[in-house]
Amino acid sequence: MQARDVMTRQVVTVGPETSAKYAAEVMAEHGFAALPVVDDEDRLVGIVAEADVLRDRMPPDPRLHLRRDGDTPAAPPSLLVHGVMTRDVRSVEATADVADIARVFVDERLRSVPVVDGGRLVGIVSRRDLLRALVRPDEEIRHELLRLVEGYTGALDAWEVTVSDGVASIRRTRGLPEPTAEVEQRALSALARTFGGIVGVRVLPAADLQPPGGAPSVADQRLTSRP
Repeated sequence: MQARDVMTRQVVTVGPETSAKYAAEVMAEHGFAALPVVDDEDRLVGIVAEADVLRDRMPPDPRLHLRRDGDTPAAPPSLLVHGVMTRDVRSVEATADVADIARVFVDERLRSVPVVDGGRLVGIVSRRDLLRALVRPDEEIRHELLRLVEGYTGALDAWEVTVSDGVASIRRTRGLPEPTAEVEQRALSALARTFGGIVGVRVLPAADLQPPGGAPSVADQRLTSRP
């Protein structure tokens, strides 16, 4: 599963020349921790976070802070986003594996990352987006996975698929594995791991199966051909 499969596509952004106060208003109103900063061509040029607009914008109350340094007023902070934003932005490509993004969130303690395609902003992925993918109903996952397995193998009504707490189990109930049981097992396991909400995959060995139509095996043919 890739970033583009789970990302939020409608992203609220600001430009470098946007008022820093307006950026703060947007974050406060919508509950955003940060806003991507893009240029006129939607290229990601930075990110402005809550801490960026809070910095140096809360002057100390003179009644609570007695000073002996002459109370020299500090220079006013930058009024525009380009003066407070972080330019070295941690972003991911639209084709990035969500497993890698999850590790970024954990290791770097981020809440969200912008998603880019050729340098242009196309979305944003948050922890909540990944959690939303994890909590898909098991029955919904089972139905879609079964349809995908049947479409990939071309074998209808030949599969038993169950999903419990995100762990998928797949077993062939009719027909013979193609080209071999080992190859089919690897392919189905890889196929299932592309699904959002699946945390583990088990491809179970098929029961003793006969070729379609119940045709006798080679060993059976040899037995029945004996005088």
